[in-house]
Parts: sequence; structure tokens; C-alpha cells
Amino acid sequence: MDLIIKNGTIISPVATYRADIAVTDGKITAIGRNFPEEGAIVIDAGNKLVLPGAIDAHTHLAMPFGGTISADSYMSGTRAAACGGVTTVFDYPLQKKGMKILDLINDKKAICEKEACIDYAFHCCITDLNGGEILDEMEKAVEEGITSFKCFFVYKKEGMMVDDGTFAKLLIKAKEIGAMINIHAENPDLIDLNIEKFMKEGKTSPWYHYLSRPEFVEAEADKRAVHWAKNLQSPLYIVHMADKEGLEAAIDAKKEGHEIYIETCPQYLEFTCDVYKREDGRNFVCSPPMKGQESQDALWNAIKTGGIDTIATDHCPFQSYEKDWGKDDFTKIPNGCAGIENMYPYMLSAANEGKITFNKVVELCCTNSAKIFGCTEKGSLTVGKDADIVIYDPNKEFTISVDNMHSDYDHTIWEGKKLSGYPVMTFSRGKLVYKDGKFLGEPGWGKFVKRVGRN
Repeated sequence: MDLIIKNGTIISPVATYRADIAVTDGKITAIGRNFPEEGAIVIDAGNKLVLPGAIDAHTHLAMPFGGTISADSYMSGTRAAACGGVTTVFDYPLQKKGMKILDLINDKKAICEKEACIDYAFHCCITDLNGGEILDEMEKAVEEGITSFKCFFVYKKEGMMVDDGTFAKLLIKAKEIGAMINIHAENPDLIDLNIEKFMKEGKTSPWYHYLSRPEFVEAEADKRAVHWAKNLQSPLYIVHMADKEGLEAAIDAKKEGHEIYIETCPQYLEFTCDVYKREDGRNFVCSPPMKGQESQDALWNAIKTGGIDTIATDHCPFQSYEKDWGKDDFTKIPNGCAGIENMYPYMLSAANEGKITFNKVVELCCTNSAKIFGCTEKGSLTVGKDADIVIYDPNKEFTISVDNMHSDYDHTIWEGKKLSGYPVMTFSRGKLVYKDGKFLGEPGWGKFVKRVGRN
């Protein structure tokens, strides 16, 4: 045994119990009591919780967007993730016209082999079928462990949007090959209509970012995506769900027996659209935007009742001077906010305060993402799985500030947020990569997670 974590309280999605964990060669090899300690590093986790490392299944690292590139590289983004108890990240490489899936993925893997501080996987954003070539290549991508593909219903000018026909073709192909289609659902025509109106009226503050894409604009697209998935009998994963109406439609489809999965993000659970009225409202601009209190309440209720399957971040931060490009014109603000280091501590703090259970947090942030996306070695503290382990001190008070984060951005929407409890250690495949506020890992440690398809 290389590592023993003893005297801690282990949290699974269905149980809470006292036990020790033994690790050998990066794998969990035993869970029990009184293991022989000779030759092992021994960690006493008394009065602390022992949790699986979180999976952030939605990040945009080093992503070109809005005339710039998101602030976190694969190195700084995965470093920050580790310091927030995340041990696996999924990134979204963006395919452009004429580009092949595996060429894109291999380019990103080459970067991550040098930079990634924790393990990583990829969804691939599909923007162009290349005359049908991409549909043929998807099957090969699944064999290589890329088992999910994303579509955008928005960002036409950026060349990212797909039409309903393309979306349907991708759903059909994904069903055939055991893959999953992820969808960013908002209605582009209504957004453009609203923006044109507001620009003519001189309404250019960040508040009009929200009003240009309010609840019903997201809900229509959620319902449309669910409609196609239901009728084509294909699985669908809806990313960053933020509105009540669309949420309820997706949950109804799940109850009818359709394979629909729903993700939401911490920013929608913490903030409402009122942030866009603030002096620094431009810093909160992301798409979809934060919605009203009714939608936030619906999201929390769905978390408690099982309607929402996963929590992820949509981590895509930009520097404050880049956000300032849109100080007087919300259309010029790069869309995206930070969250990769905040997700797990935020959700665990909610559990520590009694809003949900710790078991539910593990389900949402770890186990469900692993199951949905075929990460067979991740997601739970189980013998045989990777020793991705977080030790959490429920008595540690923590206030988020840009000064104690580990990303490369210069501001955070989470500034001043007080958390009850905080991770004090993170292990990636048995290696200590974070302890008491300090990153102890190294670029290049992270490994590519080859995922298993759905068939």
C-alpha cells in the first residue's frame, strides 16, 4: 500500500460511513479498517469527510471567443480545478469548417500532455458536417474514447450554430454508435430580434444582455431540443440549464422514460438576473444569462428531487479589461465566467449548511457525470477505481477572492462569497496535488480519460 487515509467519514451517493481507504499504484485497493501502515503514507482524516474527486464536465479552456481567448490555459485551468477538489475536467474543443474531429482532439491532447495537472476528457463541438464526413468520423471518435458531441443553437455569426436538420442528423448518428449529443439551447432568431431592438433604442447596458435572452427564449430551444430527442429516440444532454419552463419540459420527458440528462451550473444557483443591474454587471455576462428568482428556485427544487442530473461550471473566464469592452455595449462583452475552482466547495457548503445532503453533492458532481459519460474509472470511492480523493474539512471557513484562487484571471464573480467548509487535500490517482491552499501538482501529470460508449 502506498497511501492510507484513515479515520475519515466516507461519502457515497447512497451512504455515509466511517472507514479507511488504501491506495496502491494510483488505485483504491481496499476500504476497511486497521490496514498495515508500514511503507505507506498515512493521512489522518479524523473529523473530516472523504469524498471522490469531482468531475467538471463542462469547461472552455484556452477557448477563442468574442475576439479574445478565455483566460485559463489547460495548465492554469486544471491547476485551479485541483485546488477546488476537481480531479477530472471535460473540455469542449471547437470544430471549425473543414476540420476533422480526431485532428482537433489530437491537437488538444498534445497540449494537455504537457499542461494538464489533472485528468481530462473531451466533448467535441460540431459546427459543420463537412459534407457528411463528420458523421462517418464520429464512429471512429467513439472508438478512441470521444463519446459525446456538442451542438449550439446559437452563435451564428461566430460560425458555431447548427440548424435543426444538422442537429437531427447528429442525434440519429449518436444513437447508432452509442454516443451522446450535448446541446446549448437558446433561440438565435429571438435573441437577434431583441438585440436589434435594444441597439436602436440605445439600451446597451448589461441588463439588456439578460433581456435579449430571457427565460422564454431559452425555454423554446430547450423544448425544441427535447422534442427532437424524444421523437428520434436519441439520448440528449442539456448543458447549463437556467430556466424553469425548459427545465420542467425536460423533466417531464425524463418521467415519460426518455433518456434526457440535465446539467446546471453554480452561477445559476447563486445569482439571479439582478446582477446585470450592478455596476460590475458586465462581469456576470454569460450565455445563457442568470435568470429570475422563480427559475433559481426551480433549479434548487430539481436538485433536491432528482430532476437535475449533474452540476458543472461552463468555466470560461475573461480578464476584466476584456469585459470592459462592453461597458457601454453589452454585445461586445465576451460571454463567460469563472467557476472551475468554486463548483465543489460551493455545493459542499450548501450541504454543510443543510440545503442538500453531502450524498446528493457526490451524486451531482461526481458519480452521475462518470456514469453518463462513460468514465469507468472515476466518480466514486470504490475498490478498483482511480484514487481521486478529496478530504473536506466541514469546520473550515473560507471566503472566495481572486487573491486566493489559482486561475490566471484577474477577477471573479464569486468575490466575497463565504463558504462553510472547504477542501483541504486533493489526490489525483493517489498523488497529492493540493493541500491547505497550495497547489502541489505539476503540469503533465494529467492523463487522457478514454471513455466507454453507450452501447
